[in-house]
Amino acid sequence: MARGTLKLATYNVNGIRSRLPHLLAWLDKEAPDIACLQELKAIDEGFPIGDIRAAGYGALWKGQRSWNGVAILAKGADPVESRRVLPGDRADDQSRYLEAAAHGIIVGCLYLPNGNPQPGPKFDYKLKWFDRLIRHARSLFDSGHPVALAGDFNVVPTDFDIYNPRSWLKDALLQPESRERYQKLLAQGWIDAVRESHPDERIYTFWDYFRQHWQRDSGLRIDHILLNRQLAPRLKQAGVDRWVRGLPKASDHAPTWVTFKAEAVRRRAKQ
Repeated sequence: MARGTLKLATYNVNGIRSRLPHLLAWLDKEAPDIACLQELKAIDEGFPIGDIRAAGYGALWKGQRSWNGVAILAKGADPVESRRVLPGDRADDQSRYLEAAAHGIIVGCLYLPNGNPQPGPKFDYKLKWFDRLIRHARSLFDSGHPVALAGDFNVVPTDFDIYNPRSWLKDALLQPESRERYQKLLAQGWIDAVRESHPDERIYTFWDYFRQHWQRDSGLRIDHILLNRQLAPRLKQAGVDRWVRGLPKASDHAPTWVTFKAEAVRRRAKQ
């Protein structure tokens, strides 16, 4: 990593115990300064904090047995927790949101509900969760601090973000209600870092396990990193570490990343 550069990444590991070798190999090779993880699929006691620390990272995590689970890793530092739940529903006990400060920025790590099958209660939950995120995101955007929202949003923003929308028309990831909420979030002023960096390029972050979709590059872009007005001007690059998806028994997601001018971010954070 070049001097004065900060790298933030998000990675749906799809089971942190089974994918731990992949995670550690990625951390060693790509060395993100901040990494947001989703779908830990492990209780808090099952989080491999010893291995993570041995790799040079501090961590916060919120697990859940068999499902969900989110974590924030920081290279050479301990993230400072600011929130463990998405506000707006005290009865919601799913582990889908974690917020912390690390390396001069505030990061909201999220695993937005999939919503399938739709219509139905799972899709209703997805939309309600999305509405709660939109409300909370407004306060983060207006906080005056550099903020990133990073994670698996389970939304394909446009038809340009999927290899072929026709076979996914009934999927919750492409429904008008899901896409409208994503656009409503962006309308607050958030910048979609990957699309900002690659306006005319088809980029995917997810390839399911069916019909050789990985081998055929039949992918979807559902992992996003959004930047507020304090952070967006510092954006340098964004991309996807596709090589991780090509590993044996890999997660169906690949890590998505952005880089910033770190020194400028830190100066702004102190104001």
